[in-house]
Amino acid sequence: MTSAQHDPMNAEVSVALGEDFLDVREAVRRICKDYPGSYWRELDERRGYPTEFVNALTRSGFLGALIPEEYGGSGQPLRAAAVVLEEINASGCTASPAHAQMYIMGTLLRHGSEAQKRRYLPRIASGELRLQAFGVTEPTTGSDTTQLKTRAERRGDVYVVNGQKVWTSRALHSDLMLLLARTTPVDKVRKRTEGLSVFLVDLKDAAARGIKITPIKALINHNTTEVFFDNVEVPVENLIGEEGLGFRYILDGMNAERILVASECIGDGRWLLRKGVEYANERKVFGRMIGQNQGVQFPLAQAYAELEAADMIARRAAALFQAKRPCGADANMAKLLSAEATWHAAEATMQTYGGFGFAQEYDIERKWREVRIYRTAPISTNLILAYISEHVLGLPRSY
Repeated sequence: MTSAQHDPMNAEVSVALGEDFLDVREAVRRICKDYPGSYWRELDERRGYPTEFVNALTRSGFLGALIPEEYGGSGQPLRAAAVVLEEINASGCTASPAHAQMYIMGTLLRHGSEAQKRRYLPRIASGELRLQAFGVTEPTTGSDTTQLKTRAERRGDVYVVNGQKVWTSRALHSDLMLLLARTTPVDKVRKRTEGLSVFLVDLKDAAARGIKITPIKALINHNTTEVFFDNVEVPVENLIGEEGLGFRYILDGMNAERILVASECIGDGRWLLRKGVEYANERKVFGRMIGQNQGVQFPLAQAYAELEAADMIARRAAALFQAKRPCGADANMAKLLSAEATWHAAEATMQTYGGFGFAQEYDIERKWREVRIYRTAPISTNLILAYISEHVLGLPRSY
């Protein structure tokens, strides 16, 4: 099947139907069989990090899927990486403890120097180094990234970083952080998107470097943290690309992030929907299967239709990305539609299970909690709608 998006190039983009990348899917499913619901519930209890699971994904080469072969990866297209994350969640596991490495390293791959790529990418691909932390959001600025307060001042051969980041997941389980900081004060640039720079920060021996990492207890076990920088020295050679162009580099990677997270959503939605349908076909109340009741059937059917639609937009977005075509609208729509579809699947399945949905042993409540985040992060539903309004529909900017 082919699908074309209207733009000046007017070229067609191929979108595969059915279960593409079957070998990848089957390999991921085999790994996930070793990590049943009890594994994830135990981690939830102690707020643990799935080190064994992440190591298994690394050994299999899946976390280095997007890294070119010349740097030790497998050089797969974005769609293959999306399939990995989808299948992890569709198997009942959780991809978020490992997903960041896929989209974070894209900034290094696309904008890093050759020396940086040769120094870091092979070690990331092999698992010697983890690049799992992304330092962008701050307590006082939230989604208004251009107003962030963390500063990086050039002093000879180093940048000295001071500031604070929040909701920085996996910082305690990562060797490197991709950090966005302001190198030129906002009142000294022509546009507020200028003067921001991207750095690779070494998190090993963080305390000795002036970095304090504090866990944040949250609704889900996302291993998220608050990170404080107190005169942290970052070598000049760890600057990615040109100073002051960091916002552009970050935006460049956000389309990939949206597409990958959309695929995670779809995987979660399919797991939840499967569980809801199975239970509806097994549970008998008032002398009949509850799946006979339209009040049970219709929410599940609606969620299925929404997931299928979201899947097709996510596939189109990945195809456009791979073809180096404009994909911002599709990437954002994929994230929006998949987040909503998955939440509807979660609600339908939770309601189908009734009281048993709240019992931890069924894993429904765990997935229900986990999928709620997609409507808020890594970008909120309202910001996506604002983007579509302005950049697709041509309406006035609302913020």
